[in-house]
Amino acid sequence: MAALADLKNVAQLLDWDQQTMMPPGGAPARAETVATVQKISHEMFVSDETGRLIEAAAARLDGAPADSDEASLVRVTTRQWDKARRVPAQLAADMARASSIGQQAWVAAREASDFAGFVPYLERNFDLIRRYIDCFDSFDCAYDVLLDDYEPGGRTSEVARLFDELKGELRPMITEVERHHDRVDDSPLYGDFPVDRQRQLVKWLLEQMGFDRAAWRIDDAVHPFATGFSNHDVRITTRWDESFLPTSVYGAMHECGHGLYEEGIAQSLQRTPLGHAESLALHESQSRMWENMVGRGRPFCGVLAPRIGDVFGGGLSALDGDTLYRAVNRVAPSLIRVEADEVTYGLHIIVRFELEQELVEGRLAIRDLPEAWNARYKEYLGVEVPDDAHGVLQDVHWAAGLIGYFPTYALGNLIAGQMFERAHADLPDLDAQLGAGDMHGLREWLREHVHRHGAKFSSSELLDRLVSGPIAVGPFVDYLKAKLSQVYDLELR
Repeated sequence: MAALADLKNVAQLLDWDQQTMMPPGGAPARAETVATVQKISHEMFVSDETGRLIEAAAARLDGAPADSDEASLVRVTTRQWDKARRVPAQLAADMARASSIGQQAWVAAREASDFAGFVPYLERNFDLIRRYIDCFDSFDCAYDVLLDDYEPGGRTSEVARLFDELKGELRPMITEVERHHDRVDDSPLYGDFPVDRQRQLVKWLLEQMGFDRAAWRIDDAVHPFATGFSNHDVRITTRWDESFLPTSVYGAMHECGHGLYEEGIAQSLQRTPLGHAESLALHESQSRMWENMVGRGRPFCGVLAPRIGDVFGGGLSALDGDTLYRAVNRVAPSLIRVEADEVTYGLHIIVRFELEQELVEGRLAIRDLPEAWNARYKEYLGVEVPDDAHGVLQDVHWAAGLIGYFPTYALGNLIAGQMFERAHADLPDLDAQLGAGDMHGLREWLREHVHRHGAKFSSSELLDRLVSGPIAVGPFVDYLKAKLSQVYDLELR
């Protein structure tokens, strides 16, 4: 398993390089390299020898507790092996190749807002995904197969139930605060923000969070992402907009939240299947918590506002925490998911969750996707999509074959609500710490309760240990209502 972990790191390094350093002309050769590595790795993992080793390891557990590293290693590896061995190695290689090619094609298509030119790549990815789904007969529905890759044990029916409940809470909230839109001024977020000064601000911000230059690096990317090759080699990215400051600031905080998770995984789990977090809902709970609950929270805004003033000067020199807090929490239905406010963000995810199922099941043709996307955005968010770059081409996920990933963002929000509530109970002075710019307490609390476990537990198992229950909508909604009541001077209930 250590050798397989090394090969996985090779594949991730190839992907990191493609998105940050590789010249565009390298795409065809890179796709073949990625496919070769994936095929070798897959064949090694699904071999009969691996099955015999798993069986032997299980026999040697000798009553080890279910939550021990040894029992968890056998349990998680067995589950992964049982699923992977149903998939032909050539199909795994073809999917890796198409994802690499599709990702590079997406960069050009997004820049040109050319969905028509991107259609063949997307059709290829979804054709391969359907062939992948056909390898399984143990799931309730086709989408379950994909969801399980990103949220082990997750079921479409349960996600749909949670999202229906969430949608029912979000829509009235959005309607209410939009009636008072004039109470919040977000103009300080727009202006002239030279990239070199943004880099200075982001560097300071990440260092507050725990960025260690001996073990981390940050680079630019068309679509921000994070990856970790070990707990001592963490890579994050962000992007820059010289007219809108939150793009870089909160994009960096989001990815740093992912990075802290990878850095915090116990040394004893490195180079094993437990050495990377497997539940993307848990992973997204960390990024969303740091980006929004901390970064856009009232305590830390009091620290961030004067720093913004120092870096950019001019009219921002007098920026205060309360003004920043209101500005960064203004609710306004918009086009771009990664720049959406916390309240409307869930609707962006629900749109993608619904469309993905229709695409996978063949109820929606790829060529009809922009029309369906634009109609859903009009219905759910009330916005008109001007072009495909601001619509269906805005995310890299489908281009990169990450189909089934999107729901984990909104599930992550819900989990973050539950965790942040528990963190406040365990750390009564947490707001005071964050208000003093001290993130150490929250970071170490998360490391102890979440990060160090790596992939040992599913999201439901970890939440049961932490809050004695499954994923729930209530804590996140309560958090939003409390925040918006402050921001808009309302009494939301």
